[in-house]
Amino acid sequence: MDNILRITAGCLMFLSTTLVLPDRAQAVEYPYSIGQGFEYSSGKYGTNTRTDTIYAPFTIMASPTERLGLLLEIPFVYQSNGNVVSSVARGGMQGSRTTMLPAVGMNGMNGSGNGMSSSSASTNQSESGLGDITLKVGYILVPEKVLIPQIRPMAFVKFPTADENKSLGTGEFDEGFAVEISKWIGNWNPFAEAGYTVQGKSAQLALKNYMTYNAGVGYQAAESFRPILLIKGATSPADGASGLLEVRLKLKYQATKHTGIDGYAAKGITTNSPDYGTGLAVYYDF
Repeated sequence: MDNILRITAGCLMFLSTTLVLPDRAQAVEYPYSIGQGFEYSSGKYGTNTRTDTIYAPFTIMASPTERLGLLLEIPFVYQSNGNVVSSVARGGMQGSRTTMLPAVGMNGMNGSGNGMSSSSASTNQSESGLGDITLKVGYILVPEKVLIPQIRPMAFVKFPTADENKSLGTGEFDEGFAVEISKWIGNWNPFAEAGYTVQGKSAQLALKNYMTYNAGVGYQAAESFRPILLIKGATSPADGASGLLEVRLKLKYQATKHTGIDGYAAKGITTNSPDYGTGLAVYYDF
């Protein structure tokens, strides 16, 4: 995992270096986009054992009209042990993030703190495979105007394609919705989003419905470069789990008219948030 963290940090350093180059390609709206992301996070999540996670989503986006957007996210998931169960806190049309849920096994609580081990997976064995596929649909209900922010509702469904026996998913369908509000004020771009997720019922996981939220501000420092500071959180997604809260610094760089690069570093605040995380994603618009 140390090698993975060093590689990701190196990618972020490379991204930071490219930001000072004089070539500033302006982003252009295209109807289709594909992307590949790589996210690494690490935390104990209320147990005595550290869990390292890799979440690598492949995304396909389409905009049939100026207001309508569709996103399909197909992730690969790696988890260093089975002490906790991977899940996904969904938000907006800009992708998802992994979270860790305490799992209630057939033998009840057998972990430490608020974390509980799953009876369906070996706690010392690493697992990897296909994660839960998510389909999202967003629509710009109110376009941005001089004194009016853009308002975009979004609905989604999560398909239980991850192997629950490997603790890579909950094995349940989830559905939900969110509303995103954003506004450009000069070079500043404040935004906020709130959503609600209805989780499936599981005999082995104490799942419950939860709210998600994020808010932040971006600044268009150059034609092709925008740093963004935001907070991301959610109410408790399961009995025995804390709410989720993290602070994230994100960098968006438009390398060419067709290619965009996103990088971020995150710090978790609550028990069931990762202690720290980092990620890099490349998008191609056409």
